[in-house]
Amino acid sequence: MPERTILQSMSQRHVLSLGPSASVHDAACAMTRANCGSVLIIDNAGAGAMLGILTERDLMTRVLAKGLNPTTTLVTQVMTRNPQCASPEMKVADAVLVMIERGFRHLPIVDAGGRVLGVFSARDALPRELDTAVDLAEFNEQVNDALG
Repeated sequence: MPERTILQSMSQRHVLSLGPSASVHDAACAMTRANCGSVLIIDNAGAGAMLGILTERDLMTRVLAKGLNPTTTLVTQVMTRNPQCASPEMKVADAVLVMIERGFRHLPIVDAGGRVLGVFSARDALPRELDTAVDLAEFNEQVNDALG
């Protein structure tokens, strides 16, 4: 079986994005609503260029651990600027290797024209069967919480 590309393996292809004037609180709420571990910061005044990425880990290490106020802190103050990106043709194993070597879990996918196609996450690298098992475990946890 041929190895899948990162674009083929993505579970969600919508791009969650916010403008640079958004607060960290706005970002956390958007990520929660979308059940997404990252949000891209896009320049809404210019040509729509990607300025950076804000991840769950950034929220924990750059905001919460430092005692910053999420309502008054702008995403541009704590995001990762100019993140490493990948082409949609990159193989899953190559993307995982990049993420392991560089120490991050989210990799924006950008085509040759600079258009953002999505964000490949470490979770997207899991085989479909494992993803199904994770979903089942999360469902079981929700049922247990509901039953008390």
